[in-house]
Amino acid sequence: MEFGDSSLTIAINACMSAAAFLICLNIIPKFSDMFIKANLYGIDLNKPVQNEKKKVPEALGVVCGAVFLATMFLFMPIPFYKQLAVNTPGKFPHHEYIHYLAALLSICCMVFLGFADDVLDLRWRHKLLLPTLASLPLLTVYFININSTTVIMPKQLRWLVGFDLNLGPLYYLYMGMLAVFCTNAINIHSGVNGLEVGQSCVISLSVLIFNFIEMQGEQRMGHVFSVYFMMPFLAVSLALLIHNWYPSRVFVGDTYCYFSGMTFAVVGILSHFSKTMLLFFIPQVINFIYSVPQLFHFIPCPRHRLPRLNVESGKLDISCTTYKTGSLSPIGQLCIRVFSLFRLITVRAGVGENGMYTQVNNLTLNNFILRLFGPLHERTLVLILLFIQIVCSCLAFSIRYQLAKMFYES
Repeated sequence: MEFGDSSLTIAINACMSAAAFLICLNIIPKFSDMFIKANLYGIDLNKPVQNEKKKVPEALGVVCGAVFLATMFLFMPIPFYKQLAVNTPGKFPHHEYIHYLAALLSICCMVFLGFADDVLDLRWRHKLLLPTLASLPLLTVYFININSTTVIMPKQLRWLVGFDLNLGPLYYLYMGMLAVFCTNAINIHSGVNGLEVGQSCVISLSVLIFNFIEMQGEQRMGHVFSVYFMMPFLAVSLALLIHNWYPSRVFVGDTYCYFSGMTFAVVGILSHFSKTMLLFFIPQVINFIYSVPQLFHFIPCPRHRLPRLNVESGKLDISCTTYKTGSLSPIGQLCIRVFSLFRLITVRAGVGENGMYTQVNNLTLNNFILRLFGPLHERTLVLILLFIQIVCSCLAFSIRYQLAKMFYES
């Protein structure tokens, strides 16, 4: 990729990102009443009784996504200003320009489909299908322009499979699954004010730090491409975080979760650091693995798994799912035994009107933190979760620059 004077374009991108932040910060409150009138609102379940009927506008992530897309549409010609000025036939870098178009098309599709999910309240199986559809333009352009499906093998395995391995169609399957994971992982790791946007801000800031570190390497222009997307994304996300922070005045909705996840997938794939991108998702990976028994319904999964509010103390406590004792499938029973063995869950038995029942805490990282520390104020819980996200980003950098030497450097 060649994007002209990258230092100048990065500076312009930073200025446009600052403008996007201010615009987003000011227009979100103005859209709140409009969303409520359109019946796009929710009730914050973890607030005191006097606020339980207060309508909070939902799906404001679509405003954030729209400002981001408008910023990128305006910025798009700037990296190619020299080629546009010369206007010499055959000299314009169409391959690089298509990268922008494919990236923005995938993000735009994901914003639209995410908003459709917020409006129509789609089922979980649709949440897997939507990112797959939105990633198709990205994968198509990758196939036409790059089509690199070779991965470097760790030196411990080179005696067996050689220096590198061509994965072929499996690599495209991996990239499609990456898009599905990134979008849904942020959506699953949610439930308290500021968490969805907060974790996305930490991840995007981590990606930017990684990009600036790597900008002097062989893949310099790939990281410049990533910076062009990450700075406006971080700007609009920070503006949304201000309004979504405790006590939340707006809800971000699935729109923002899909928008943020696809943005991360786009830069990870087209800038060639998808494995490093996954390292920044360590808390989301842990939350997903912990949630698997409920996501696949081996253990009953209620619609809302967010922590429950103790009205007397004003603090959040673990939420639970209840099932009739002995009604779980063998796989569900195995999950309960394994998680209990490692003390990852709280299991209570009791007797109700319909006989014996068993109660297990919902399998989310939010509830696990509450299980470890006891009841916490919602703001405190979010701060702990974001601190974990920051620590995991530091761990990701350690793995990327220290541990990787054991596997890839001679």
